[in-house]
Amino acid sequence: MFSSLRSRLWLSYALLIVTALGVVAIILFSYLITNPLLYRQTLERLRAVQGVVLENSRTSNSQPISISAQKASLIFDVRVILYSQDRQMTLDTYSGKEAALPFPEKRVFARDVPLIRDANGKAWLYSIELLPDKTYLLVASPRPKLSISNVFTDDFLPLILRSGLFALLLSLVVAFFFARWIADPLQRVVTTAREMPSADVKPVDIRGPHEVQELTRAFNGMMMRTQASQRSQRDFVANVSHELKTPLTSIQGFAQAILDGTADSDEARQKAAQVIYDESGRMHRMVLDLLDLARLDSGTADITMSPVKMTALLNAVAEKFSPQLQRTGVQIKVEGAENLPAVTADGDRLAQVFTNLVDNALKFTPQGGSILLHVSVVNGEMRVAVSDTGMGISAEVQKHIFERFYQADPARKGGEKHGAGLGLAIASEIVQAHGGRISVRSRQGEGATFEVFLPLGKK
Repeated sequence: MFSSLRSRLWLSYALLIVTALGVVAIILFSYLITNPLLYRQTLERLRAVQGVVLENSRTSNSQPISISAQKASLIFDVRVILYSQDRQMTLDTYSGKEAALPFPEKRVFARDVPLIRDANGKAWLYSIELLPDKTYLLVASPRPKLSISNVFTDDFLPLILRSGLFALLLSLVVAFFFARWIADPLQRVVTTAREMPSADVKPVDIRGPHEVQELTRAFNGMMMRTQASQRSQRDFVANVSHELKTPLTSIQGFAQAILDGTADSDEARQKAAQVIYDESGRMHRMVLDLLDLARLDSGTADITMSPVKMTALLNAVAEKFSPQLQRTGVQIKVEGAENLPAVTADGDRLAQVFTNLVDNALKFTPQGGSILLHVSVVNGEMRVAVSDTGMGISAEVQKHIFERFYQADPARKGGEKHGAGLGLAIASEIVQAHGGRISVRSRQGEGATFEVFLPLGKK
């Protein structure tokens, strides 16, 4: 019955409210036992008699207060006592009838019932007043007999029925709305979670208490990441299929030409074999890149950390491109102080990063252009910048340039060759695996600069 969060919250609030009202009822009943309605009515009557005595003594100047006290005692059937300044009894209208009453001591607690006992132990309720002449007027009455049943039926039960029941009902209604305030946003999160992994699911409105809002924000973030991952996975499959389709088509076509005799000369067969070899090599490189990305994503890539001199590594990378540089007429230059500190990293992996960046720059740098590799230390980090004098990259392309299979050719025309769009994605993953970051700065027509930042002293 109480399996849902809303019902359990409501039940918890209800039990808490009932418990609180129960405690209040116990305290109230205890108070009524010690200060019941009958006592309060008697005290009010004593105060009224006291007022009558004082009023009569003021209006009848010739009549002493003792006479007013005697009359009031007979009329209202109360005991009236006068005390002198030194608190000695000067008049007792019940003298000879009842035992003497001592001057009442000061009550410890203001809410105690004004009660005094005579010499025989009989309890009296009283009201005392200090008169202008520093004497005291006390009006007393025997404490009424009291039973718990009378207190319950006369005082407690009507009060609880009137106020307690109303408070309980109001509290339960408020508790219901509080339960809904907390549970409804969570229910919306549950409903949305059941609709996952649909791409049409919308983020949940942020409502409810602070903790529920934080949970909703976290859920919305997780949902958006999941949807982005699904889109990326779909794009990944589509891109892989597209990239493999072209070489597979070429391989199948030229293999068929060899099989059916269409390639009937040595030259034709040589050309077909060369195409098959080149396209299979392209596929092989793509598969290796995909495996590399998968290992980097899962954190299982083999990364061996050791001190690396960045200037020497960049010179080695530049040396590998000597044949291409001679054919294209592009110049490459490495700048950096020889005394730069070593960075703790995987040298082979960093060489892979900068090889990808230089290869990318070389594709889009026109003949006679230049590529600059500059290394420096900035704010406790090793900064390596790879700059070219190509056509630059548009701002829109820069947003996606590190995504897998993304081709920047439309923004950087001039290169005949193009890869599968995995080089920059792999470079980004390797840099992140080293605790660093990679970024690009460019304006169309002014070349591009890729910056790699690596922490120094990384263990």
